[in-house]
Amino acid sequence: MNMALLLVFPAIMAWAAASDLLTMRIANHLVLALLAAFAVMVPATGMPLEELYSHALAGGIVLVVAFSFFAFGWIGGGDAKLAAVTALWLGWTLLLPYAVYSALLGGALTLFILAVRRWPLPAALVGVGWVDRLHNANTGVPYGIALAAAGMLVYADSFVFAAFALG
Repeated sequence: MNMALLLVFPAIMAWAAASDLLTMRIANHLVLALLAAFAVMVPATGMPLEELYSHALAGGIVLVVAFSFFAFGWIGGGDAKLAAVTALWLGWTLLLPYAVYSALLGGALTLFILAVRRWPLPAALVGVGWVDRLHNANTGVPYGIALAAAGMLVYADSFVFAAFALG
């Protein structure tokens, strides 16, 4: 049972990344699933109240910062919500590594997509909806991929992971 619970976070993050790649959207139900799963994880891990406050603080700060970025048009609303709920899962102590990984992976992803957009699409890919959308210079970058990857990179150091993996 614990092993299954351990996989909830990475499974939903992978789903969010794939969704963003294919549709340029991160559905609210994915963010809500992560939020609900965290609510289940808190008592299941025996998370102390001060640790819960640390996680809530991290999620709250990222929510404010990310929605500020959204207001300026720098990121999408789904990205802002995904970053905030990921920070909730990771907590205050992992917020800096998560932010650094997100920035580095997001920057690399953006540079890669911008470079690929300069090349013509191979004939076999023309007309494939998600590829056309991704290749279109007028669309954004599916930054949720970087946010999800960064979250999964840091997850192994989280309180939740340690509580389930170490028993």
